[in-house]
Amino acid sequence: MIVGLYVVVYAAVLVALTGCIARAVQYARTPLHLRWELYPVPHEASERVEHGGSYFEESDWWQKPSHFNLWGELKFMIPEMVFLKGLWEFNRKLWFRSFPFHFGLYLLIGTVVLVAFGEALAPVYVVTGATGAALAILGALALLVRRLTDSRLRIYTAPADYFNLVFFVVALSALGAGCLAKPAELTLPALLRGMATFDTTLRIPGLLEAGILLCALLAAYIPLTHMSHFIAKWFTYHHVRWDDKANYKAEAMQKKIAEYLSYRPGWAAAHMLTGKTWAEIATANPWEGAKK
Repeated sequence: MIVGLYVVVYAAVLVALTGCIARAVQYARTPLHLRWELYPVPHEASERVEHGGSYFEESDWWQKPSHFNLWGELKFMIPEMVFLKGLWEFNRKLWFRSFPFHFGLYLLIGTVVLVAFGEALAPVYVVTGATGAALAILGALALLVRRLTDSRLRIYTAPADYFNLVFFVVALSALGAGCLAKPAELTLPALLRGMATFDTTLRIPGLLEAGILLCALLAAYIPLTHMSHFIAKWFTYHHVRWDDKANYKAEAMQKKIAEYLSYRPGWAAAHMLTGKTWAEIATANPWEGAKK
């Protein structure tokens, strides 16, 4: 039985990593997106960020070297990733449900890292693990209740959305209960070492084994669903919101744009010149096309 658990865990890790990589490659290969051109862009110089400026506002900007402000991006990205800053500002009611869920998952990931350092950090990882599991479960339940009771949100909710949240609650509850019920001699570092070394002599209680199995399956499942939005978010910011790269020196970008301009959209709209290429549409008067 223990061998089967190890096989499932290792297979789940492989599927999760492969799924994340496949998602990233899929997003990276998508066509160029129309830029939002919303300023300030965090990787601009700090003095431009303050007034929402851009390097395009400089005279002869194309003759000057460009500078990338990594610290500016980090100051934006870290609060957004860790504390869901955008959600706090624009949908605070949802933030009170979503933040505990996500932050609890972060704590659980951090707990695994702490456990790897051994029993010396037990006072720390016990607190982070218990807190993380509690926050993630409560957050998932709160999100589930919100989807069930909010009529505006319910019409956008698919059966899979309910299943995903229930999956989190069941898997994390089983893992938490298993950790609480395990014998004292089976420490979490010992458990992790046993799984890392494929120790078949390790004895894992049934409830804890079920929790590990469910969490492994959950980890493999996430990248295969829209819950992989943590990957899409990176591309949304860097390839849509913040992409201010000029195309006059970017040969690869110029080739892509030339290809896209040859496409012929088939939208059934009055202002669209059906049958013509994007290049012809972009250089035509849409009002003239609508009158025809």
